[in-house]
Amino acid sequence: MKKILLVDDEPRMLDLLSLYLTPKGYSCIKMTTALQAIHYLQEEKKAEIILLDVMMPEMDGWEACQEIRKYWDIPIIMLTARSEKNDIVKGLNMGADDYISKPFDEEELLARIDAVLRRKTGYTGIIGFKGLELNEDSFSVSFNNQQIPVTPKEFALLALLLKNQNKVFTREHLLTSIWGYAAQAEDRTIDSHVRNLRDKLRKTEFPVDEYLTTVWGLGYKWMDKDS
Repeated sequence: MKKILLVDDEPRMLDLLSLYLTPKGYSCIKMTTALQAIHYLQEEKKAEIILLDVMMPEMDGWEACQEIRKYWDIPIIMLTARSEKNDIVKGLNMGADDYISKPFDEEELLARIDAVLRRKTGYTGIIGFKGLELNEDSFSVSFNNQQIPVTPKEFALLALLLKNQNKVFTREHLLTSIWGYAAQAEDRTIDSHVRNLRDKLRKTEFPVDEYLTTVWGLGYKWMDKDS
């Protein structure tokens, strides 16, 4: 799991962020002060990305960002209730990689985290499979350059399966990964999305039934016979 360092002086915000991010594959380290976060980095030197609140006592997020940048090249996204242009520019000039204002949308936050990590690793955001192409920046799907209209959940489902080929996912696992722990969805929700996804892919003549297979009594997997 990717380690994400959460720094905010409001414990409720830390709990909310952890609730969002843990089902998406992030191991959340929660700190209520910037000084705690810097001490953690000095001791552990390990985090893939930092979500850093601006308005904190003792050392604010801008000061913390400057201090972190002296020693570590870890991606930083600033979290704040401020949205003035000058504040955004100030944070970026101090070394932040991105900026998001509270209250934020869960999907937007996850998309920004993914985008920052992709930029850092040089990942293009494209998932390809035998003419099928998913673009994680535009959330679009195509087969042999023919666009396939999918919903956000269908996109997330297809991306998860393609990134984990030949792995069996139970319906419960898929619900947790895509809808989150707090979702009020049921097993048939997954079946319905898989059915719709298959229908859309078939219409473009992609041989989806060869790859998106049902594992009876368990769930689904994307099978690559060549791997």
